[in-house]
Parts: sequence; C-alpha cells; structure tokens
Amino acid sequence: MVNLPNECFFKIFNYFRADFKNLYSFLLVNRHWCRIIVPILWNEIANKLNNRKLINTCLLLLNAEEQILLIPFKIVLPNSPKPLFKYSNYVTSVGRLDYLDGSLDYLDDGVMNWLYNEGYKDVYSNEKDDNLAIAVKSSLIAMFLRMSKELKYLGIRGMIYIKAIKNFCKNNIISLNLFNNNFDFEETKVLIESIGQNNTLSSLCISYNNLDSWSGKALSE
Repeated sequence: MVNLPNECFFKIFNYFRADFKNLYSFLLVNRHWCRIIVPILWNEIANKLNNRKLINTCLLLLNAEEQILLIPFKIVLPNSPKPLFKYSNYVTSVGRLDYLDGSLDYLDDGVMNWLYNEGYKDVYSNEKDDNLAIAVKSSLIAMFLRMSKELKYLGIRGMIYIKAIKNFCKNNIISLNLFNNNFDFEETKVLIESIGQNNTLSSLCISYNNLDSWSGKALSE
C-alpha cells in the first residue's frame, strides 16, 4: 500500500470536521491518524464548550498561576493524568456568543455544568457559587490566551478577573467580543492598555457594559 503524505490525510479528515462521531472513531485507528485528527477536532470547539467533560479536560491544562485563581474558593481540580496532547494549542475560537443579545454562551454553560456535576448544586442561584463560575471561567480564559497561539476569536459574557484581561495582548486575536462584563475603572484601564499592545486585533465589540464617557472615548481611540 502506498503511504499517503500527511497533507492528503488532513484534507480527507477535514471533510469530516463537522462529523465528530466519525472523527472520534478515526483517531482510535492508530497514533498517526490521531496526531492528524486531534488538531481538526479542537480547531473550533466554541460550540462544544458547554460539555462538562470538555471543560474537565481543559482544566487539566491550567498552569500553577491559573490555578491560583481557584484557591480562594477551594475548587478541587480534576486529578486525572495530564492529557497526551496540548489540546488548547489548536483552538481558534472560544466563547462564541450565538445571539446578538449574548444570551447563549457555551463557555458559561460548560463551566456551570461542570460545577453542578462536581457538587455545587446551588450554582444556578447562589451568589457565592456564581463567583466560583467567574473564577473557573477566568482561569480557562487565561489558559486559552496563553496556549492557543492560533486563537482568532474570543467572546466573553459576564465578569472575569483582571488577571485574565491582562493577557489579551499575548496572542493573535483578530476579533474580541465583550458583553455585559461590568468593568470597573481599573479594569477598563487594564483592558485599554492590553488592547493597545495587541497588534493583530481588527474587530472589537463592547456591548451592555455601561462605560462612562472617559472609558468610551479611550476605547474608541
């Protein structure tokens, strides 16, 4: 049998990029196929981040600094072995907001589902547990910004920690969508500084943030 070059395998498997069931079965065939298929599967996971198992895998990729954000809330991280692949390296889109009003955020839903499954039963109604969700989401966003060199689109709904905001400049993002984040004055200053250092950003959408006149003018410049 003639050995096909990797480029041919990639084109073949790429036809199945929306057929996750078959792609998962293909990657189990051998290591060679697995190495080609994993980047395809993780290339656009934005619409799959509501899956708690996927969130669990992403949490395994947090470094020590990102885990520090979770310590005050005594959140127990998964104790599974580190993944064989650095999956987030291949991610190009995170936190996609499907509706104009930002009412559907897969990352938010995935974090909430993971917390609920881990025993935080009041996560949908308790303010304390809402802070847990903010901490987990901030850690994940910081991780994606650190590892995902191919990340092009980032959408964030709701509050996040300032440590995550600082990382907006450490990537190749071309589109940033910030919805209902309620940034205070200091967070807005950090946001402006970080965005100013990003040389690839071409689209910035900030909505429902109640920015004051100074913040609005500074961001528009």
